[in-house]
Amino acid sequence: MQPLPHHVVQPISHPALRRLLLPCLSVALLAALYAAPAAQATQFYNKGAEAGLPFSLAVRAGDYIFISGQLGTGPGGLVKGFEAQSKQAMENIAAILKGHNLNMDDVVKCTVMLTDMSKWGDFNRIYTGYFRPERLPARSAMGVSALALGGEVEIECIAYLPRRL
Repeated sequence: MQPLPHHVVQPISHPALRRLLLPCLSVALLAALYAAPAAQATQFYNKGAEAGLPFSLAVRAGDYIFISGQLGTGPGGLVKGFEAQSKQAMENIAAILKGHNLNMDDVVKCTVMLTDMSKWGDFNRIYTGYFRPERLPARSAMGVSALALGGEVEIECIAYLPRRL
């Protein structure tokens, strides 16, 4: 069994230690995520805003890059069909990551929104093709009544990018 990467927290097995340490770890994690020193200023990547859209394509805060929800849009707009939109949304995420010298292995969390939850299994077959089985990010999936541009799927992700000293 390979050791977990340094940014993966190992489970605490002893119940007494768990009750004592988990609140401390939670506070430390929140402090690390939200208290970035001035030298680690938040960076906004505003390609969405440049296109007249009211959001940043990605935002770096500390060691994390938050990628705005991606629809299955290509150069000609929204592609046709659920499978094509799912693949295009994942390709859009991969392209944003590549622009930050990252890849899908750096993704730690995804949120998936589907307009038809009966297609959850179909989405999973596409989604898992973009990750190594041992590097699947944490994920939430939910059904929604509608998405922008009439899309059928939207995916937002968080990637881990530690600062190189």
